[in-house]
Order: sequence, then structure tokens, then C-alpha cells
Amino acid sequence: MTSGPPSPEDNPYIEDPPTAFEPVETLDEQQATEQAEQLRAAIRYHDHRYYVANDPVIGDRAYDALFGRLETLEEEFDLDREESPTQRVGGDPVDKLDTVSHVAPMLSIDQSGEADDVRAFDERVRDELRVDELTYVCEPKFDGLSVEVVYEDGVYQRAATRGDGRQGDDVTEQVRTIPAVPQRLRGDFPDFLAVRGEVYMPRDAFNEFNRERVERGEDPFANPRNAAAGTLRQLDPSVVAERPLSVFFFSVLDASVDFETHAERNERLPEWGLRVSDQIDLVDDIEAAIDYRDRMLETRDDLDYEIDGVVIKVDDMPACEQLGTTSRAPRWAFAYKFPARSERTTVRDIVVQVGRTGRLTPVALLDPVEVGGVTVSRASLHNPEEIARLGVAVGDEVRVKRAGDVIPDVAEVVTDHGEAHFDFPDTCPVCESPVERDGPLAFCTGGLACPAQLEQAIQHYASRDALDIEGLGEKSVEQLVDAGLIESLSDLYELTVEELTALDGWGQTSAENLVAEIDATTAPPLADFLTALGIPEVGETTARSLAQAFGTFEAVENASEEELREVDDIGPKVAAEIRGFFESEQNRKAIEALLEYVSPQEAETSGGEELDGLTFVFTGALDQFTRSEAQDIVERHGGSATSSVSGNTDYLVVGDDPGQTKQDDAADNDVPILAEAEFLDLLAEQGVEI
Repeated sequence: MTSGPPSPEDNPYIEDPPTAFEPVETLDEQQATEQAEQLRAAIRYHDHRYYVANDPVIGDRAYDALFGRLETLEEEFDLDREESPTQRVGGDPVDKLDTVSHVAPMLSIDQSGEADDVRAFDERVRDELRVDELTYVCEPKFDGLSVEVVYEDGVYQRAATRGDGRQGDDVTEQVRTIPAVPQRLRGDFPDFLAVRGEVYMPRDAFNEFNRERVERGEDPFANPRNAAAGTLRQLDPSVVAERPLSVFFFSVLDASVDFETHAERNERLPEWGLRVSDQIDLVDDIEAAIDYRDRMLETRDDLDYEIDGVVIKVDDMPACEQLGTTSRAPRWAFAYKFPARSERTTVRDIVVQVGRTGRLTPVALLDPVEVGGVTVSRASLHNPEEIARLGVAVGDEVRVKRAGDVIPDVAEVVTDHGEAHFDFPDTCPVCESPVERDGPLAFCTGGLACPAQLEQAIQHYASRDALDIEGLGEKSVEQLVDAGLIESLSDLYELTVEELTALDGWGQTSAENLVAEIDATTAPPLADFLTALGIPEVGETTARSLAQAFGTFEAVENASEEELREVDDIGPKVAAEIRGFFESEQNRKAIEALLEYVSPQEAETSGGEELDGLTFVFTGALDQFTRSEAQDIVERHGGSATSSVSGNTDYLVVGDDPGQTKQDDAADNDVPILAEAEFLDLLAEQGVEI
């Protein structure tokens, strides 16, 4: 632990700061430097009182005078501005946001709006921990943008958006401008600290900000969350500095100190200058946690920030470690969501959309209505059984809600004005193929012969998460299908430059680029190919698990449900979906045609136990592979890869621009430090083939 700045008692700018100062020309360089340091310390102190403690001791005029004086001194005497509060005005614009790896995974959280699911969560964790009672920490579930913020030796180092949970956009300079994010920690702070926070725009500030945008002739933001997300991704930090963002911190991703409880963590963060919610509560059992959620639901509209539920966490940290995590969520936390906000409107029409898997989804076209800050003109009716249950028809007045505060949904018919109930079609509205029912769901039997399914299948196949074929967006795919150039996925590989340039809007260069992009996907990684096929319930993570477990496409294609269920995170439902996908005659024909052009690469399966018992930590950028790939290699061969160095670590692998803290921890714990080349030599010595 390292001590922070000295106590402010001796600082003249703390309790009774002046609003006027002596002329700068009366100061020499040493006096200016000393005054600037006192001003920085005072401004940090007042920032903490205002943004973290919510207890300011000076007014805006006095604060502005301190800030202006500091800017003048730094400019006139060319003083070092590193870590200065004046850096919040924003740095130079960037061309794009770089991608950075997180210190530790930023996981999602399991959630439900049903109390019985919360009780089931409690029963599961108590059974696993073999205890009768558990203490829980309850917190608001903020509706903003999640970020990772890293401090080394108490100094702000970087910030990144959540992204995919393992990598996110580098928003270091953008987050630096947020007043509630300290540039230096206070008190007895740890040498290394990575925290997770939620950036948001306060409601009052959002309303004022939107009013100013409208007055300038700009479009207003739909809601505070969109405003916060759009602001943080601005390439010009000075733009971010002008917008009223704030932050709550709610989790420690990694630290050079340990916590026994979440409650202790919530007490320590404000001591270090990091703002936490004043709505956190410690409860004795799950029923008290449910009561906490109900109280927060009643008061949510009184808060100056948006929340969409509460988060319930096992308080005991060692118990959390014992419970562990899945690939996407901690097992020791659960989000109890609020009911969706709702409003009334009228149904003007009902249309049926055809999805990528052939599923038919009825959609109500509505008189526009604002629901939770978003204008809604369409809402899902889900399936034929839901239409029958609701008894909805064109002309009915309905109550619309945003499920999860995001997806519009028809909740109920308020007044039945419709002349007749909606009859679900017996044939596909796009290709007129027969419609088949599977329980409450309806599916078009046209398969990839249905233009709607084909277009969406191609878009998914070419998407960034799949084979990443640039140039195959929604409009270009629709054009290619309408022109008759693509009647199946495999037709992509028959496209020629001549055919493309004959179409409107295609030049020689764009046509050549697309053909080259498609040709580059003829030997894709197995995981990417599995993702691209659009197998129900199989996203990137599950596709990687399948590739690692089976190694070849043929093995995945022929795996039984029992074999599939042996793969991590694949349960009975997902296994049945995968098996059903490969047993479909239409899918088999489409895949056989694709394999005439595409040869998925064989994936590396678990490589044995060569590294069994060894624990590695990685820091800095590696040349041969990313840190995530290096961790995968270690884990595939029986080893462990962790995010921080401890006495249990066997090796610290150091790349370019490494963090000093991990190297210091390695020295303190007598952990050998390896360069990347030495790491590769070690793998070779252990019989691990790369």
C-alpha cells in the first residue's frame, strides 16, 4: 500500500480559498511551482468533496477561481501538467479508438425479473457452499456504459469500454475528462488497482444537455444511456469534457490488495477517491434482498440517474472465489430486474417478419409513443400463440413495454377496437412456402430458397464475428439476391468481377475487393466457420468451445447430443439445437455445397497436461500472439493463466511495454520473469507444440 497526498490542513486553498490572486509576475519560478502544487491538491480535494463525498465546502465561483489560477500558472511558467486537474479539458483528437485487453474479464451477469429465480439463485449458491445462510450486498444496477479504469502507484493510467468482455475501446483520454474520475488516488491506496465503473449522464444534466442541442438545431439523444455511450466514444476528448458525464465504481477487477468482503471494498473505494453509490445495502438473507429491490423500484424515479434493477452479490469474497464464474458470468451474483416501463398506443397494422433461421415473428406497427425515453413505433408479438393469448387485432389500443428496458413488446390489449383478430399466415409472406409449427413457434419451410432467410444468412456469414467479409452489407446482399447472382451461400464463391461491375453502384475496384475478400475465406478457422453457419444458440464463445473440443468440422457435425453436452457451457437445449441443425436436410445440402469451396482449418484441441500445475501471468504486448491467445495455449495444455502475480505464480511472461507493478510483485515473490522467447523455449521444453 502507498500513501497518497498529504493532509490538506496546511493548504491555504482548502477551507477559505481566495477568489482573487496576486499578479503572476510577482512570483518567481519556485513560488509558482509551490503554489501550483497546492492548487492541484486543493482542486483534487474539492473534486472529492463534490463528486465522491457529495459534501462540497466551497461554491462554484471559488472553485473556478482556483482552477483558472492553476491554468494561468501552468501556462506562464511552463509547469509540468502531468496528473494535473487541468488535463480534464481534453487532449488531442484521435483518428480511431484503439482496442486494448482488459486486466481481467469484464463479465456479464445472470438476471431475471422473477423473485422465484432470485430464490433459486440463493438456493444454488447455498447448496454449493454448504451453508444455511448467506449475507448479500445489494446495489443499484446502473443503466450506463461500463468501463475499466486502471491505476498504478495511485496514478490514473488508462480506461477502456467493456467491449466483448475481454477487449474494449481505449478511452483513456475521454474518461480522463470526467470530474468524478480522480487522476490520483487518495489515502493509503494500493500499488495496483483496476476497477469497474459505470459512466452515466445524470438525468437533470441530460435534460439540460438535450435542450441545448435542440436550440443549436441538433438532434436530441433518446435517453441518458445513449448520450453517455455516444459521448464516451467521441474521438475528440475536448468534446467529452464539455458534456456532463459522471461515474459510479462498483467492482474491483484486480488489485495488489485483498478484500474479505464486498462491503469492505465498498468502504475502501471512497477512501481512495472513487465514488460509489449511496444506495448500497448489506442484508442478512435473500428475502431481505428481494425487499431491497422492491424499495429501489419505488424510488427509482427519485434518483438522478437511470437504473433498471438491482444487483445481489454474495458478500464473502472467499466464498465468491469458491463459487467461481462461467465463461460469461460470475456464479456469486444475480441481477433482479425491474418490470419494463410501459405506455399506451394503437396498433395500425400487423406484419410478419422472416428471420435468419426461418422463424416467423409477428410485429405490431404502432402509433409512435415514447416509452422510457425512446420513441417506439414497432413492437414484437413474438409468435402465433402470443397473438392468440393477447387477442390483439389491428385498431386495438395496447400497452407497450420495453422488455429489459430495451426491446419493445406488446404487454396487453387495453381496449378492443379491432374488427377481427389477426390470422397468422399458413404460407411464408416472402417465398410462399408452407409454414410449420413447432410448439408456440412458426417457421418457413423454404430454407435458403427463401430470399429473406438467404439474405440474413449471408449477412451473418459475412459479419465481423463470423468470416468478416467486408463489402457484404445489407444493401449489397439484397442487390445480389435480387439480381439472381446468389441463390445459396455457396454462390458467394462463384461471384466474378464482371458480374459485379454490371450492377449499379459497383466499380472495378469495389468489385475486385469483394471477390478478394470472399476468396480470403476459403480456409477459415474452424471456430469462425461454425459461427458463420448461424447454428441456433451458437455464438463466438460456444463455437470456440466446440472447435477446441472436437478439432475438425466433421467431428462437430457428427457429434451426438451426449458428446456435445460434455463440452463446457453446452447444456441439453444447446446440444439439441446443434444436433437438429446438422440433421436438417436443407442445412446438410447447403453445407455440402459450401464445403466444395471452403475447407475449415483443423483446430487445436486440448493438448494434454504438459503444463499441469504451472501458473502463468502475462504483462505487456507479445509479438507472436495476443495475451489472450497465450493464455489459451497455457490452459489448453493443463496450466493456469491468472491476471495478477502471487506466491502461487510460477512464471511472469513479459512483453513490450509491461506494467511495472507485476514485475515488482514477481520480484517480491521470487517469481521467475521470462521474455517471450524464453516462454516459447519453455513451451518447447515441456513438449507443447505451437
